[in-house]
Amino acid sequence: MISPIRLVLVTAFSNNLRGRAKYATQALPQLSSEKYDVKRKNFAKLQTKDVEHFKYLLGDERVLTDETDVLPFNIDWIKNCRGQSQVVLKPKTTEEVSKILTYCNDRKLAVCPQGGNTGLVGGSVPVFDEVIVNMMLMNKVISIDDISGALICEAGCILESLDNMARDHQLIMPLDLGAKGTCQIGGNVSTNAGGLRLLRYGNLHGSILGLEAVKADGTVIDCLKTLKKDNTGYHLKHLFIGSEGTLGLVTKVAIHCPVLPKAVTVGFFGVENFENILKLYRSAKSSLGEILSAFEMADYESISNTSKNLNLPNPISDYPFYVLVETHGSNEAHDEEKLTKFLTKEMESGLILDGTVSSEPKKMQTIWNLRESIAGAGLVKGYVFKYDVSIPQKFYYDLVPVLRKRMGDKAVTVCGYGHVGDGNIHINITVPEYTKEASSILEPFIFEEVAKVQGSISAEHGVGFRKPHYIHYSKDKTALQLMRDLKQLMDPNGILNPYKVLPEI
Repeated sequence: MISPIRLVLVTAFSNNLRGRAKYATQALPQLSSEKYDVKRKNFAKLQTKDVEHFKYLLGDERVLTDETDVLPFNIDWIKNCRGQSQVVLKPKTTEEVSKILTYCNDRKLAVCPQGGNTGLVGGSVPVFDEVIVNMMLMNKVISIDDISGALICEAGCILESLDNMARDHQLIMPLDLGAKGTCQIGGNVSTNAGGLRLLRYGNLHGSILGLEAVKADGTVIDCLKTLKKDNTGYHLKHLFIGSEGTLGLVTKVAIHCPVLPKAVTVGFFGVENFENILKLYRSAKSSLGEILSAFEMADYESISNTSKNLNLPNPISDYPFYVLVETHGSNEAHDEEKLTKFLTKEMESGLILDGTVSSEPKKMQTIWNLRESIAGAGLVKGYVFKYDVSIPQKFYYDLVPVLRKRMGDKAVTVCGYGHVGDGNIHINITVPEYTKEASSILEPFIFEEVAKVQGSISAEHGVGFRKPHYIHYSKDKTALQLMRDLKQLMDPNGILNPYKVLPEI
């Protein structure tokens, strides 16, 4: 048996850290069932005959049962949740996924679908002893259409690998995440991931042309069309997008890839207060128009802690707030001139206190590294409560100072950052260690405050294991009942990702 003190978990939490994107811990997180006081449902328990059947289906090398091998798959990357699975299955084909689910459904063995395991709400790790079905070996690109931009691939393809391949065809993936070097497209689809450039390329729902998924009973649902227009009945693909593996396992995806921009420019600005950020956003939409692809903000605490904790350079001086603006266009000189004019104009107006603009790849990467690394930087100093919420933009930052006051000296840092363009703010509260006292101070208070302004308790990371009992702050009883009806119809035995998304009645 492996010693908790000797265990080292290495997780690449985002491509932007390059060689430094590894986080190690010397102790195991507490079991999720104990930490959150969850009772196991009446599923069958894994037996030797089950393992032997899985080995018959997949071969010995794709069925992990050794405790040391299974352990990393039981723990999420922020070390908040820990399951007790005894087996990890690695299918290579849809047919294998179908046979696995058929067997598990007949035996009433609970299943935890898993992709790159970069989620923040515990949705991709088991709670008890669910069978983990990891999609990492389903990583083939099936086709890329240079004319339509349609890319068809298997669910286990890494997002960054897909983007690199798309670029070879003068296309890009419409989704860009800090975890792109680790996350898998199937997981992105299953959680309806948002990302950094939603402002330009829209929600992932709109980019998915079609998909293939396997229901709990092993039935393969083939909606793998590449048409932009297919108005034939119910849009069944949308049942699986954002359902977090509770209605079926996504096995293949058809996604529309936009044309690769010929010119990319990044600006990084210091700003005095959040009110000025909103004024700057309005100005950017007017001045930059169709080339505006990202408008990100971060407060001083977010940037300074990331710079210090991860030894990343900040290209400008210290300011209360920072704004990152990116443009995607077809003429580098034209786009850089527009962004430079925007910078000059708003420095004269006083909205921008200082700033830098660059279209040089290394300099742009340095700026994006700083922004994308915020999510992992707090882990260096302790346990991080992470909240991913959508709030109307006029209330966007209001909750952060309220939480600073509420937490007082119990928090190491409270910081806010995120995607101003779509109203999605990420709030990170770092504490020396997890305590139920700290959790009770934050929850459900933060969700109550979000509900007061008609916000959403989950903007892009899903509901997962951490938020089902708070989903009523965003969905009313009728909506929740319809979700339960769909779950009962598609997974009557409830084996798919139990304890996730829907609250217990």
